[in-house]
Amino acid sequence: MVDFWDLVKKTSGLLLVALAISVVTECMKETEPSKKLAIIGGGPAAMFLYKTLVDLGLTTYSVHIFEAGQRLGAGMPYSDRGALPEHITNISGNEIPALETSVVEWLESVPESTLAPFKIDRDHFTAYKVLPRLLFGQYLEDQFEAILKKGKKLGINTVVHKGCRVADIIDQPMQDTLRLSISPDEWMEVDEVVICTGHAWPKKNEGKLPGYYDSPYPPAKLRQRFNHPIAIKGSSLTAIDALRTLARAHGKFEKTGDGQLRYLPDATAKEFTLVMYSINGLLPGIRFHLEDPRLVEDGMLTDEEINAHMARNNGFLSLDYIFDKDFKALLRKKDPAFYAHVKDMTIEQFTQELMGMRERMDPFLLFQLEYEEARQSIRKKESVHWKELLAGLSFAMNYPAKHLSAEDMLRLTKVLMPLISIVIAFVPQSSCEELIALHNAGRLKIIPVTPESGLEVNDKGEKLYKYIDEDGQEQQQKYETYIDCTGQPRLSVDQFPFKGLLNAAAVQQATLPFRSAKEAKQVMQNGGQVVEQGADKKYYLQVPGIAITDSFRVVSEYDKSNPRIHIMAVPFIGGYNPDYSGLDFCEEAAKRVVEDLLQHKGEQQAATSVENKA
Repeated sequence: MVDFWDLVKKTSGLLLVALAISVVTECMKETEPSKKLAIIGGGPAAMFLYKTLVDLGLTTYSVHIFEAGQRLGAGMPYSDRGALPEHITNISGNEIPALETSVVEWLESVPESTLAPFKIDRDHFTAYKVLPRLLFGQYLEDQFEAILKKGKKLGINTVVHKGCRVADIIDQPMQDTLRLSISPDEWMEVDEVVICTGHAWPKKNEGKLPGYYDSPYPPAKLRQRFNHPIAIKGSSLTAIDALRTLARAHGKFEKTGDGQLRYLPDATAKEFTLVMYSINGLLPGIRFHLEDPRLVEDGMLTDEEINAHMARNNGFLSLDYIFDKDFKALLRKKDPAFYAHVKDMTIEQFTQELMGMRERMDPFLLFQLEYEEARQSIRKKESVHWKELLAGLSFAMNYPAKHLSAEDMLRLTKVLMPLISIVIAFVPQSSCEELIALHNAGRLKIIPVTPESGLEVNDKGEKLYKYIDEDGQEQQQKYETYIDCTGQPRLSVDQFPFKGLLNAAAVQQATLPFRSAKEAKQVMQNGGQVVEQGADKKYYLQVPGIAITDSFRVVSEYDKSNPRIHIMAVPFIGGYNPDYSGLDFCEEAAKRVVEDLLQHKGEQQAATSVENKA
């Protein structure tokens, strides 16, 4: 039995692990009860987790799904918590992981009344088109329900608790179980839990300071007439969400005779303007044709290759290594001319080359040029290879990023990620047209700022946006309304919602070791990041969120991973997974979690079998 499980561990194949579990389970049906698994949250991450269980036919699990709202599948981005009818997805149907029904098939099956509010013409809809987010949320909700029915048919005992928020989690290591607080006086004991609580937007000043919004969500709060200049911090997809809603509250868009979009502000909205404060004055990248819509390229590094490299590199993953192998090497095949131009560049040189070009151009001129490039790419169905490969690199390095040294993580977050986050935003064409129309109407402008810029509130309660202009001069501007649109914040360990785990030291602050004590001390002197010296006399860089393993287990303050607790909640794992977002990431993370759950389950069953025989 021990040799058998050693083999399973070495292969690490999800299907092989599942097969091994089923063999052990068959041998122990009379003595081993089902494991009770709690999934906290009912959004897309929970859906892909449950789908993985169903795809493997894991009837030995009893599953409880806890959703604070009344809908499954939609989560924040695709429900009224994150969208209004004007908000659209930045992915098309062919870019999402396979579910029970494709988007096109689903659109053909739903009644016309479902499509009418969104003006969707099903006869001309293709898998390459984007959808209104609220409609996409209905699609995901139906898919989750279909997966639940499939699970029931297979015999997976599943209970869905809607309108039920898990208030706390208590780990019981001696019993190898957990207790969940599901009401003021009700607790449930489970064997394992996966935290899929999704996006979170903590309120700092919103509700306390008039005109201050910590985020644009839920967007219904912006459906009002302001009729004065509004400060927008950031230029990401989050900012575009705010712009689409605010524009409609103060006017309308219409097509001209030549097919161009223009913005017509209401006569009573003469003072309405949007001032976007953007780092380096850059707008996000635009959707183009993806040759591989799932961003998984043949030839990318395998887990085995990454592990072998780390073994040669003192346990660290080298950022330069993964950049060379998962970007440059593939670029050489896809776009030899562009590869020849960048092949000898370091990450810093490559980023400076591309960012410098963008920063030198007027942001709206660049936006219009890239819009045309993207339009031609879609029309000809030809990819912009370097951009697509950069998106693939982001996907590939996301999970092993926790094995970077502190030095390389600083390079990633400060040098490479600003470029990646711009390029892979994939702003839909209609959003681009609206931004251009707002700008042409004199209602949208961009002010380039540094990362240190931001809003300050003085003793009078006035909101002052302070920044350094392009001439190096300090500037400040007073606003009645300010909206933070910098995207999902990476929350600290202190903000972790399950205080029972926090108080029991069952989770810990995410950190990364420095290779060089000299570099660590330099970072400390600059005050950029908090660095601490561990018990092993090494220096560590604190990164956002909690520490987790490759399989998304939480790690305690005693550096021990907990096989009973996994987490897929974006705000709390961003330090180790710097670009964890989207349905493809949910699918991949779900597979890793389920593989680990099965491995833990099998190890327990194997140990029990040996104990019984003894």
